[in-house]
Amino acid sequence: MRFFRQLFVILRVSLSGIPQRLGSSLTILVGVTSAVGVLVSMLAMGTGAHEQILAEVSPDRVILTTTGSRFGQGNVTREEAAVILGLPGIRKDAKGEPIVAFQSVVPIQGRRRVTGLRIYFPLIGITPNLTELVSDIHFTAGRLFQPGLQELIVSNPCRRQFIGFEMGDRRPLHGSDWSIVGQFDRGASQQCVVYADVKTLMTALTRNTYSSVSVLLNSPADYDVLHDAVSANPTLHVEVQHEKDATEDAFKPLNAILNFVSLFVGTIMAVGATLGAVNSLYAIVDSRKREMATLRAIGFSTGAVVMSVLIESILLALPGAVLGSFAAWLLFNGLAASPFGFSFQLAVTPPLALVGVEWALAMGLLGGLLPALRAARMPITTALRAT
Repeated sequence: MRFFRQLFVILRVSLSGIPQRLGSSLTILVGVTSAVGVLVSMLAMGTGAHEQILAEVSPDRVILTTTGSRFGQGNVTREEAAVILGLPGIRKDAKGEPIVAFQSVVPIQGRRRVTGLRIYFPLIGITPNLTELVSDIHFTAGRLFQPGLQELIVSNPCRRQFIGFEMGDRRPLHGSDWSIVGQFDRGASQQCVVYADVKTLMTALTRNTYSSVSVLLNSPADYDVLHDAVSANPTLHVEVQHEKDATEDAFKPLNAILNFVSLFVGTIMAVGATLGAVNSLYAIVDSRKREMATLRAIGFSTGAVVMSVLIESILLALPGAVLGSFAAWLLFNGLAASPFGFSFQLAVTPPLALVGVEWALAMGLLGGLLPALRAARMPITTALRAT
């Protein structure tokens, strides 16, 4: 109890003197605020992108792809496709046909309206039951592509972000011109997606296998029924995944890049802020040499002095975490971004603010450690002679 009483007294004296040390205190506050603000705003890219992909998934849709391959990179044969159509647990449309969409994915190039930069994004060949599979597709112009014709439909983000995606525009693809016949929205998605008839696309590309298969279940509970049927069929070399799991697995490479960049930049800022805190706290300790020496001379423990400097450093850093997180939310939350052709909105969330608080605590602790040890090791007689 004596230790904590001493610690409380020293802290009260230290914090009451902040107005006299305003410059040094503001240096710590501004440095931590900047570091946390940059870190949280950078991490908001990964969070926003993750929320974007999850907004498009449904619990009653599953993905079938070649065993061991990523979503969109499989080789499902036509023989396997015929077997998949007869599997149990699959919902049927009004005509009694199973809602199974076979897909073939190829990259297509677009040129940004503002910068002219060339970006690649997916052209997805898919069967004409697209609207039964994805019920939140809403056409704002034109119509669905027709089987056997070289026609494209594009999401409205394509039209807004890139040149050459207006109604009636023609896109060159493997020596032929493909006409844009429809534009659509898909919920709140900001992703540029282009669809075409899968058989026509595979003929143009001389492909014989599908990249993946999307299936609409009767209900999410039928996942196990479908999974067991696929596992029990030796003619199928495919694996079944929930759409959420398959999408997150495909998103991992981009997410890893976004998080690496965020943490790399955030670490550099944090190191700078920590060094600034160290310098400021050294100045604070030097200005209080006689005060601390007097406290130790009248019986205050060295541990209480060390702990008081560390806690003061942390208390000065915490407001920076709050201000940095708030600034990131105010300036960047909902901001549209499109790195590597993947479009989404930044999302500053409470978990990211908590990460900011953790980084501020770490910066405060590390920044106060060396000044605290200096305060503890300073000879009392030397400190009392200081002016």
